[in-house]
Amino acid sequence: MKVLKGDTVVVISGNDQGKMGKVLKVEPGSRRIIVEGIHFIKRHTRPSQKSQKGGIVEKEAPIKASNVLVYCPKCDRGVRVGRKALKDGRRVRFCRRCGEMFT
Repeated sequence: MKVLKGDTVVVISGNDQGKMGKVLKVEPGSRRIIVEGIHFIKRHTRPSQKSQKGGIVEKEAPIKASNVLVYCPKCDRGVRVGRKALKDGRRVRFCRRCGEMFT
């Protein structure tokens, strides 16, 4: 997958289209990601040892990785990402629009 944990991404489709957030978790098997502040769902929870107070809890749900683009600060927009190997053997990701390397 081209999206990694810690990346800033822009949502390109769905109810949260146009919003930006940081990737909290990546699930490569299902090709889904969890983004901070995007796609909230409500869960009804019972009181337990872990959470003393029950009730309705809002949390982020996974979205498809194909619905986001990695944010490039130089281009100031969501961009497609490419990969290439450097001469010293490292593989890096880069912006397909401006060529900027991502760390």
